[in-house]
Amino acid sequence: MSQDIKVPVLPESVADAVVAKWYKKPGDAVSRDEKLVDLETDKVMLEVPAVADGVLAEIIKNEGDVVKAEEILGRISAGEGKAAASKPVAVEEPKVVAASVKTSSASEAITSELSPSLRRMITEKNIDVTKIQGTGKGGRIVKEDIEKFLQAPTSTSSAESVVAGERTEKRVPMSRLRAKIAERLVAAQHNAAMLTTFNEINLQKVIDLRTHYKDQFEKTHGVKLGFMSFFVKAVVEALKRFPAVNASIDGTDVIYHGYFDIGIAVSTPRGLVVPVLRDADQLSMAGVEKGINDYAVRARDGKLELEEMTGGTFTITNGGVFGSMLSTPILNPPQSAILGMHKITQRAMVEDGNIVIRPMMYVALSYDHRIIDGRESVGFVVAIKELLEEPSLLLLDI
Repeated sequence: MSQDIKVPVLPESVADAVVAKWYKKPGDAVSRDEKLVDLETDKVMLEVPAVADGVLAEIIKNEGDVVKAEEILGRISAGEGKAAASKPVAVEEPKVVAASVKTSSASEAITSELSPSLRRMITEKNIDVTKIQGTGKGGRIVKEDIEKFLQAPTSTSSAESVVAGERTEKRVPMSRLRAKIAERLVAAQHNAAMLTTFNEINLQKVIDLRTHYKDQFEKTHGVKLGFMSFFVKAVVEALKRFPAVNASIDGTDVIYHGYFDIGIAVSTPRGLVVPVLRDADQLSMAGVEKGINDYAVRARDGKLELEEMTGGTFTITNGGVFGSMLSTPILNPPQSAILGMHKITQRAMVEDGNIVIRPMMYVALSYDHRIIDGRESVGFVVAIKELLEEPSLLLLDI
């Protein structure tokens, strides 16, 4: 008797998925709940486990195939597979073959412990993980170890060898996430009357407050005090003052949202994802920091749930972590506005007739001019500026 391995039910916002990788071959023994195959959607990587103990009898959908919910990926039959076969008779093999088998086994063992995003990165770059020294807990390989290995001048991990002076090209298909990002970005520009307004913020008082209380904050709440919690709190207060910025268009209707679900753009090896902080107005500073921290870690490891990246009434993106001085962020449909943060730079400013050095940040608000007027967009950014230049206003709720 065999049992079908099916594509799990996909949310309404996800039409299909791509078979990214099988971890077993036909004839291999499998255990119930053991991971068998990764499915890549336009938002997250889904892991499909074995539905029963037995043998992987058949693979119906191969790597690269597009599948829909409830489609059959393969079948498991009762019995014992290769992994449970009787002990083989020892056969003397040439040393070079033994070494190759040992290396392959070690590589598979190391790779199996990594997150889906890191496994995909290793597969795409054709990396020999046995040559990477892990710096994570217990010697585990982390993203930074792979990036360091790829940047090493002696690295031979490239999928194609490059001869000095040779002009090479490599054609690879877009990942599902990258293709969806491309589709949404083009749609955002075609379907919205998008404009951007800019301002600059003096973050001296925020930095002073953070420096003074960061140790006590971390000791009390178990999380570091960053800049994002200040910006999230300032954005929520500004959205309360300018409801149109928190609205969206549905056909010929404008929907004014009475809640504040703030999307936080997070960069991952697979591309940009935007997990959502639900009811951000009800979160404390510590709650915001913990939420963002959790999302960042799970986004990097490909562990975000689909529901955590749907919805959202407003988005914040921080290009400053990559060194960006100024940019025009693009809308995240169906939202009508997005705030771009940038690098904090020490600049000469005039205060009370004196030239002083202050930590300044440019911010950019891109918005849909169909429902947000210039007065509202500028007023929204000025409100954020005022709140962050005098953070006591946030704490006193005035």
